[in-house]
Amino acid sequence: MKCSSILLSTLLFLWFDSGIQAQPLGQKKQFTRQDTLRGSNGPGRNWWDVLRYDITVKPDYASKTIEGAVTLRFKVTGAGKQMQIDLQEPMKLKSVSCDAVPAPFKREGNTWWISLPKMPKKNTVKQLVMQFAGHPREAVRPPWDGGWIWTKDQLGRPWISVACQGLGASVWYPCKDYQGDEPDRGASLSITVPDTLVAVGNGRLIKKETENQLTEYKWEVRDPINNYNIIPYIGKYVNWTDTLMGEKGRLDLSYWVLDYDRDKAEKQFGRDVKPMLRAFEYWFGPYPFYEDGYKLVEAPHLGMEHQSAVAYGNKFMNGYLGKDLSGTGWGLKWDFIIVHESGHEWFGNNITTKDIADMWVHEGFTNYSETLFTDYVFGKEAGDAYCQGSRGNIQNDKSIIGTYGVNQEGSGDMYSKGGNLLHTIRQVINDDEKFRQILRGLNRNFYHQTVTSQQVENYISQKSGIDFSKVFDQYLRTTMIPDFEYKISGRQLSYRWANVVNGFDLPLKISLGDGKKMVLKPTRQWQSISINSALDNPSISVDKNYYIHTKKLE
Repeated sequence: MKCSSILLSTLLFLWFDSGIQAQPLGQKKQFTRQDTLRGSNGPGRNWWDVLRYDITVKPDYASKTIEGAVTLRFKVTGAGKQMQIDLQEPMKLKSVSCDAVPAPFKREGNTWWISLPKMPKKNTVKQLVMQFAGHPREAVRPPWDGGWIWTKDQLGRPWISVACQGLGASVWYPCKDYQGDEPDRGASLSITVPDTLVAVGNGRLIKKETENQLTEYKWEVRDPINNYNIIPYIGKYVNWTDTLMGEKGRLDLSYWVLDYDRDKAEKQFGRDVKPMLRAFEYWFGPYPFYEDGYKLVEAPHLGMEHQSAVAYGNKFMNGYLGKDLSGTGWGLKWDFIIVHESGHEWFGNNITTKDIADMWVHEGFTNYSETLFTDYVFGKEAGDAYCQGSRGNIQNDKSIIGTYGVNQEGSGDMYSKGGNLLHTIRQVINDDEKFRQILRGLNRNFYHQTVTSQQVENYISQKSGIDFSKVFDQYLRTTMIPDFEYKISGRQLSYRWANVVNGFDLPLKISLGDGKKMVLKPTRQWQSISINSALDNPSISVDKNYYIHTKKLE
């Protein structure tokens, strides 16, 4: 789910705190060569660009093993002969060929080095075919501590899927497991299962064939896709479809749930999905994957933003498994997983960060999508209250941005603190239409692209006409929450910022005791203004939509 923080409840603790700590990438203090190989665009990766993945997989429920093949088409962009392919232990490569010529390979931990027969020419397109097999890592507590999920539904029938965000797609199939390189021409996933079961994948079903009591389902996405989003779902699924007339025309909606859950699912999905899509198209622009459609699939875990096949496991309840993460009541009026995970279609799937260290771009914006949905459906005051309530989840334990080049994310505060950063920026812009156009512009200008946090930060500053660079540094790169310090002497108000980075200059909305509103421009230096208030005891209040601390000094 791209999911993690402190808590409102024990459940929240499990989700945010221990959940993130259980991630296979963890929160390491020291990094190894394996971390660098995984997290950087090194010499085995930087000379070739992935164009397409075609993946086949045949799982065996009894032995919890899989076998399959990957056809990887890539474009040569520079000089190189040795390729880095990622496939995590204990999975094994069985054979490799490049353009039908066998290629030798050797293992170094979770990395496999492929030696091409000869140096390929720049700008040529090559095809690598890799056979793989083994016992993939089994999920411990999906989706946080992920891997393959081998479970049974309520009737004792096999129910299988994968959750591997953070852990990486290389936990089960060989790939270039680097967020900065998505397959430009999409991907296909062919899943072979017993004919008593149904297999669902990303995008659209393009083939279904049954032979010898086995059925092969082939699914295809045309758009670029994150490696970890390519996921099989296997179970006793039933399907129904719908359509939404959206900004780009007809958007196909498809729902896949276990057969005995259909009635509950039709009610829950029917209530929340279309309002959610309308809200996000209003704020963010057109759904980014009209070619592949929108799909919601019941999963044997809580949820994940698998592109065009969003994993859903919220048990058809409002809130987060019946809990309101904001503590305000507004979070119980809609299904958290439908809203949050679908928000990732714009931030995470459409706009993807090159390095997982910048994952706040995924999670902060998607956390804020919850506020924007609440705002769109229930009104601005409801959205403000929801966002303010979410601050109870912030720990300020470490910076939101992680360590670059080693597959290391930052603090779980990337969720609620990231959302509150955006809400604070919205107040400063003080023009919701301009703010909306910035969000839409991000999804338009970075459409189907991988980016850095710096690119996103610069875009917001440029399009708003306000230099937010120090604001981003404050909230993303430190754990300090700005202190607005003030004192009133007679009818004079003195004020400044404390606990801030050098150059921090966030404008601040205040209200005087007589109801008059004004905008201050504090710095780290004391400033003073006269309060022309008719009240005997002048006072001020600070706009609660800013994520700051306010301290009145005597």
